[in-house]
Amino acid sequence: MGKLDHKVAVVTGGAKGLGMAMAIAFAKEGAKVIAADMGELTYTEKNVFGYHLNVTDTEAVKAFYDEVVAKYGKVDILVNNAGITKDAMTRKMTDDQWNAVLDVNLKGVFNMTRLFGPLMEVNGYGSIINISSVVGVFGNIGQANYAATKAGVIGLTMTWAKEFARKGANVRVNAIAPGYIMTDILKTIPQDLLDEFAKLTMLKRLGQPEEIASVALFLASDDASYITGQTINANGGMRL
Repeated sequence: MGKLDHKVAVVTGGAKGLGMAMAIAFAKEGAKVIAADMGELTYTEKNVFGYHLNVTDTEAVKAFYDEVVAKYGKVDILVNNAGITKDAMTRKMTDDQWNAVLDVNLKGVFNMTRLFGPLMEVNGYGSIINISSVVGVFGNIGQANYAATKAGVIGLTMTWAKEFARKGANVRVNAIAPGYIMTDILKTIPQDLLDEFAKLTMLKRLGQPEEIASVALFLASDDASYITGQTINANGGMRL
């Protein structure tokens, strides 16, 4: 028996990194997982199904929602993981950099949740997991756009935890705020900088995608049945 047997999960940003790790973890615990992304989706797990999706495209998200509901009849778990960065110091940040990050990191989260959240409310059950960031908690130089969106995700989390449960539905909404995790993006950073990032953590190391996936699996499962409206800081004790 898996922790997510008979559950249906949607994971955005599922082509690689955290999204892929979470999709795999959910599938191994029995869930049928729809991994949505604009990039190429390559999975060997039989219970992970790829779907090409731009979360900022409202009509495309609605079509995706309709297709998933028609096929599965429900969605028990939604992970809003899709996100981008376009870093610059505030005085140099362009409108395009600002707007692009807000579009994906906030509008994309809104587009998905305004459809799947009410569905869960009607069905009486669900777990929504929003991926924030240590930068959304502490801020970071050169990431005003990203920090604003990831802080916004925490605000959305607390709001939706109240909204979707207010009529008695067992819908839980939580956020995870990862620290620096060894995804493909960090693998392009020189080792000396990675070592400096590691020193900022109490554990003196960077995280692995599977460690964040374990937190997501917990929040998605009935093990977290009394947890909602919370932000889990999975950052190794980092302070920026």
